[in-house]
Amino acid sequence: MLIRIIGTESLGVRGLCCVVEVPGRKIVVDPGLALGYRRHGLLPHPAQVAVGEQIRQRILQELRDATDVVLSHFHGDHIPLPDANPYQLQAQQVALCRTVRFWAKGPTGLSRHMLQRKASLCKVLGRDLPNAEERRDGPLVFSPPVPHGERHSRMGQVMMTRIEDENGVFAHASDIQLLDGEAVSILLDWQPDIAFVGGPPLYLPRLSSEQRRRAWQNALRLAYHVETLILDHHLLRCEEGLSWLKRLSSKTGHRVICAADFMGRPRRLLEARRVQLYEAMPVPQGWHAAYARGEADTGAYRLYRVS
Repeated sequence: MLIRIIGTESLGVRGLCCVVEVPGRKIVVDPGLALGYRRHGLLPHPAQVAVGEQIRQRILQELRDATDVVLSHFHGDHIPLPDANPYQLQAQQVALCRTVRFWAKGPTGLSRHMLQRKASLCKVLGRDLPNAEERRDGPLVFSPPVPHGERHSRMGQVMMTRIEDENGVFAHASDIQLLDGEAVSILLDWQPDIAFVGGPPLYLPRLSSEQRRRAWQNALRLAYHVETLILDHHLLRCEEGLSWLKRLSSKTGHRVICAADFMGRPRRLLEARRVQLYEAMPVPQGWHAAYARGEADTGAYRLYRVS
């Protein structure tokens, strides 16, 4: 099994995109990205936009010879979008071979807006996105719908993915935020060797002390039983997420890391450090509007190379 994490918060963008290769299959999970349209009253810094450009091209490259594409849900940082903003992946750019198999989150727990988005994506792609929940196909197993964070929240539900070959089991748990015990129990029942999980949104003031406690306990449950636990996404939209990882690893004595660590790359929490980026590299007034019109580029801000 070969696992490549392409785009997530510790790598500089919002998302939870990865590629898993097993004999006869190349599986792209959640081929989308975003940059957090506003944080601290600021639009994405051009240095982050530059990283987003690189990751967007990498996703498109990986899709060209994919055999399977998994869509855990229909939020804009997880799928190609028919109505993408300048910092996301446009569905019109995704030229997928007709032989690609799609495995998508079903209608349960999708808002009217998300159902409309799914219909629009189907139209652009020229094909249906069949419900994969609780299905099995070769190395792939899909969960029933589980909460996007808190149970019964307005955020709806997502689908988790299990991939197995003779060398082990990989689990992708998008946006569960470790807030629902049943979702974590499904993961544990899958007995993954490596789990790539969306952690809790510590950056949100509305996250209560009870939710933080519950997320920590669920993280401990996973960390004690999973050989390599990769926590990222919402967790690393703030610096506190890094100390969370360190404490988990110290508490359990097991490998609890972020995606950048797993890929052997520097940690680039660019959204969490947006204010510092603006202070270090001031942005000309009107740059974002000019970029959206195609009249400005990121050439002067390409500090990081995505390998």
